[in-house]
Amino acid sequence: MNEMTKITTLKDWETDQEVRWCPGCGDYAILKAVQRTMPELGVRPENTLFISGIGCSSRFPYYMETYGFHTIHGRAPAIA
Repeated sequence: MNEMTKITTLKDWETDQEVRWCPGCGDYAILKAVQRTMPELGVRPENTLFISGIGCSSRFPYYMETYGFHTIHGRAPAIA
């Protein structure tokens, strides 16, 4: 199996960063759902970019083992 067809797992998408959201925050569920879905899409972490704005959810790229870009308020769609 070559690098292009290598299957990824949940672990390939997780980082070692401590998740710093409040207990009970819905961002935990969104993070895990995305981490579980990415292997099913067949994309590679090194070919993936997450762009975030301001607020607690903006930490999302730090918790994904992908490229990430943290933008200023209201500019995430324009940067993307």
